[in-house]
Amino acid sequence: MANTAKYDREQVVDKAMLLFWEKGFHGTSTRDLQRTINLRPGSFYAAFGSKEQLFKEALNRYSQQGRDLLQLNVAKSKSILGAIEGFIKALVLDQRDQVPSDMCMLVKTIAELTDEQPELVNESKVLLQSMEGSMVDLLAQAKLREELKPNVDCEVLAKKVIVQMMGLRTYLRSSNNEKLVEMLILEIFDSSRS
Repeated sequence: MANTAKYDREQVVDKAMLLFWEKGFHGTSTRDLQRTINLRPGSFYAAFGSKEQLFKEALNRYSQQGRDLLQLNVAKSKSILGAIEGFIKALVLDQRDQVPSDMCMLVKTIAELTDEQPELVNESKVLLQSMEGSMVDLLAQAKLREELKPNVDCEVLAKKVIVQMMGLRTYLRSSNNEKLVEMLILEIFDSSRS
Protein backbone atom coordinates (compact mmCIF):
# COMPACT_ATOMS: atom_id res chain seq x y z
CA MET A 1 0.00 0.00 0.00
CA ALA A 2 1.36 3.40 -1.00
CA ASN A 3 1.98 6.11 1.57
CA THR A 4 -0.77 8.69 1.50
CA ALA A 5 -0.40 12.30 2.48
CA LYS A 6 -1.62 13.00 6.01
CA TYR A 7 -2.37 16.66 5.36
CA ASP A 8 -4.72 18.83 3.35
CA ARG A 9 -2.58 20.30 0.58
CA GLU A 10 -4.84 23.33 0.11
CA GLN A 11 -4.63 24.21 3.81
CA VAL A 12 -0.85 23.78 3.74
CA VAL A 13 -0.51 26.05 0.69
CA ASP A 14 -2.83 28.61 2.35
CA LYS A 15 -0.62 28.71 5.46
CA ALA A 16 2.52 28.99 3.34
CA MET A 17 0.90 31.72 1.25
CA LEU A 18 0.17 33.82 4.33
CA LEU A 19 3.73 33.38 5.59
CA PHE A 20 5.27 34.25 2.23
CA TRP A 21 2.90 37.20 1.84
CA GLU A 22 3.94 38.53 5.24
CA LYS A 23 7.70 37.93 5.08
CA GLY A 24 8.42 37.73 1.35
CA PHE A 25 10.32 34.98 -0.40
CA HIS A 26 13.76 35.81 1.02
CA GLY A 27 12.45 36.57 4.51
CA THR A 28 10.86 33.12 4.77
CA SER A 29 13.24 30.31 5.56
CA THR A 30 12.58 26.67 4.78
CA ARG A 31 12.59 26.07 8.52
CA ASP A 32 9.89 28.78 8.96
CA LEU A 33 7.81 27.00 6.33
CA GLN A 34 8.26 23.57 7.87
CA ARG A 35 7.22 24.92 11.27
CA THR A 36 4.22 26.83 9.87
CA ILE A 37 2.88 24.03 7.70
CA ASN A 38 3.88 21.34 10.20
CA LEU A 39 5.81 19.11 7.79
CA ARG A 40 9.17 17.52 8.45
CA PRO A 41 11.95 18.16 5.93
CA GLY A 42 11.48 14.82 4.15
CA SER A 43 7.73 15.30 3.84
CA PHE A 44 8.18 18.92 2.80
CA TYR A 45 10.53 18.07 -0.06
CA ALA A 46 8.46 15.04 -1.10
CA ALA A 47 5.32 17.18 -1.26
CA PHE A 48 6.69 20.36 -2.82
CA GLY A 49 10.17 19.67 -4.12
CA SER A 50 11.55 23.03 -3.07
CA LYS A 51 10.79 26.32 -1.39
CA GLU A 52 10.51 27.86 -4.86
CA GLN A 53 7.87 25.36 -5.95
CA LEU A 54 5.81 25.95 -2.80
CA PHE A 55 6.13 29.70 -3.37
CA LYS A 56 4.85 29.27 -6.92
CA GLU A 57 1.85 27.32 -5.61
CA ALA A 58 1.28 30.03 -3.00
CA LEU A 59 1.31 32.72 -5.71
CA ASN A 60 -1.26 30.77 -7.71
CA ARG A 61 -3.41 30.25 -4.61
CA TYR A 62 -3.27 33.98 -3.87
CA SER A 63 -4.28 34.77 -7.44
CA GLN A 64 -7.13 32.24 -7.36
CA GLN A 65 -8.48 33.78 -4.16
CA GLY A 66 -8.48 37.17 -5.91
CA ARG A 67 -10.36 35.77 -8.92
CA ASP A 68 -12.84 34.06 -6.59
CA LEU A 69 -13.45 37.34 -4.74
CA LEU A 70 -13.98 39.16 -8.02
CA GLN A 71 -16.50 36.55 -9.20
CA LEU A 72 -18.30 36.70 -5.85
CA ASN A 73 -18.71 40.46 -6.26
CA VAL A 74 -19.94 40.02 -9.84
CA ALA A 75 -22.50 37.44 -8.69
CA LYS A 76 -23.94 39.67 -5.97
CA SER A 77 -23.90 43.02 -7.78
CA LYS A 78 -26.46 44.40 -10.20
CA SER A 79 -23.80 46.21 -12.21
CA ILE A 80 -20.36 45.24 -13.44
CA LEU A 81 -18.83 48.54 -12.34
CA GLY A 82 -20.41 48.11 -8.90
CA ALA A 83 -18.93 44.62 -8.72
CA ILE A 84 -15.44 45.92 -9.56
CA GLU A 85 -15.78 48.72 -7.01
CA GLY A 86 -16.91 46.18 -4.42
CA PHE A 87 -13.97 43.94 -5.29
CA ILE A 88 -11.48 46.80 -4.87
CA LYS A 89 -13.10 47.88 -1.61
CA ALA A 90 -12.91 44.31 -0.30
CA LEU A 91 -9.23 43.99 -1.24
CA VAL A 92 -8.10 47.40 -0.07
CA LEU A 93 -10.34 48.12 2.92
CA ASP A 94 -12.51 45.24 4.11
CA GLN A 95 -9.78 42.59 4.30
CA ARG A 96 -7.13 44.92 5.63
CA ASP A 97 -7.13 43.54 9.17
CA GLN A 98 -7.34 39.92 8.01
CA VAL A 99 -4.29 39.77 5.74
CA PRO A 100 -0.59 39.77 6.63
CA SER A 101 0.39 42.63 4.30
CA ASP A 102 -1.21 45.76 2.86
CA MET A 103 0.63 45.08 -0.38
CA CYS A 104 -0.52 42.75 -3.15
CA MET A 105 1.52 39.54 -2.90
CA LEU A 106 2.19 39.54 -6.66
CA VAL A 107 3.43 43.13 -6.64
CA LYS A 108 5.47 42.47 -3.50
CA THR A 109 7.10 39.49 -5.23
CA ILE A 110 8.01 41.50 -8.32
CA ALA A 111 9.44 44.26 -6.12
CA GLU A 112 11.41 41.84 -3.93
CA LEU A 113 12.85 39.28 -6.28
CA THR A 114 15.74 39.87 -8.60
CA ASP A 115 17.06 38.14 -11.67
CA GLU A 116 18.13 35.17 -9.52
CA GLN A 117 14.50 33.93 -9.43
CA PRO A 118 13.23 34.80 -12.93
CA GLU A 119 10.67 31.98 -12.89
CA LEU A 120 8.94 33.35 -9.78
CA VAL A 121 9.03 36.94 -11.06
CA ASN A 122 7.60 35.76 -14.37
CA GLU A 123 4.88 33.76 -12.59
CA SER A 124 3.85 36.89 -10.68
CA LYS A 125 3.75 38.91 -13.89
CA VAL A 126 1.67 36.26 -15.67
CA LEU A 127 -0.81 36.15 -12.79
CA LEU A 128 -1.10 39.95 -12.75
CA GLN A 129 -1.69 39.91 -16.51
CA SER A 130 -4.39 37.28 -15.99
CA MET A 131 -6.16 39.55 -13.49
CA GLU A 132 -5.87 42.39 -15.97
CA GLY A 133 -7.39 40.15 -18.65
CA SER A 134 -10.30 39.33 -16.35
CA MET A 135 -10.78 43.05 -15.78
CA VAL A 136 -10.79 43.72 -19.56
CA ASP A 137 -13.48 41.06 -20.02
CA LEU A 138 -15.64 42.51 -17.26
CA LEU A 139 -15.26 46.05 -18.57
CA ALA A 140 -16.24 44.85 -22.06
CA GLN A 141 -19.40 43.39 -20.50
CA ALA A 142 -20.03 46.69 -18.73
CA LYS A 143 -19.66 48.48 -22.05
CA LEU A 144 -22.19 46.14 -23.68
CA ARG A 145 -24.58 46.89 -20.81
CA GLU A 146 -24.02 50.60 -21.46
CA GLU A 147 -22.49 51.16 -18.02
CA LEU A 148 -19.47 52.70 -19.77
CA LYS A 149 -19.27 55.38 -22.42
CA PRO A 150 -19.05 53.93 -25.96
CA ASN A 151 -15.60 55.41 -26.60
CA VAL A 152 -13.96 53.80 -23.53
CA ASP A 153 -10.97 51.59 -24.33
CA CYS A 154 -11.51 48.61 -22.01
CA GLU A 155 -7.85 47.51 -22.16
CA VAL A 156 -6.58 50.93 -21.13
CA LEU A 157 -9.22 51.24 -18.42
CA ALA A 158 -8.35 47.78 -17.06
CA LYS A 159 -4.70 48.86 -16.73
CA LYS A 160 -5.81 51.99 -14.88
CA VAL A 161 -7.95 49.91 -12.51
CA ILE A 162 -5.03 47.59 -11.72
CA VAL A 163 -2.72 50.57 -11.12
CA GLN A 164 -5.39 52.17 -8.91
CA MET A 165 -5.65 49.01 -6.80
CA MET A 166 -1.89 48.91 -6.31
CA GLY A 167 -1.71 52.61 -5.53
CA LEU A 168 -4.68 52.67 -3.19
CA ARG A 169 -3.20 49.89 -1.08
CA THR A 170 0.07 51.77 -0.79
CA TYR A 171 -1.66 55.08 -0.11
CA LEU A 172 -3.80 53.53 2.62
CA ARG A 173 -0.72 52.02 4.19
CA SER A 174 1.01 55.40 4.31
CA SER A 175 -2.00 57.59 5.21
CA ASN A 176 -4.34 55.26 7.12
CA ASN A 177 -7.18 57.41 5.72
CA GLU A 178 -9.89 54.84 5.03
CA LYS A 179 -12.63 57.39 4.28
CA LEU A 180 -10.56 59.06 1.57
CA VAL A 181 -9.58 55.72 0.05
CA GLU A 182 -13.22 54.62 -0.04
CA MET A 183 -14.11 57.87 -1.82
CA LEU A 184 -11.26 57.36 -4.31
CA ILE A 185 -12.50 53.83 -5.06
CA LEU A 186 -15.94 55.19 -5.89
CA GLU A 187 -14.37 57.78 -8.22
CA ILE A 188 -12.35 55.32 -10.32
CA PHE A 189 -14.99 55.13 -13.05
CA ASP A 190 -16.25 58.74 -12.86
CA SER A 191 -14.85 59.81 -16.24
CA SER A 192 -15.77 56.53 -17.96
CA ARG A 193 -19.26 55.87 -16.65
CA SER A 194 -22.24 56.41 -18.97
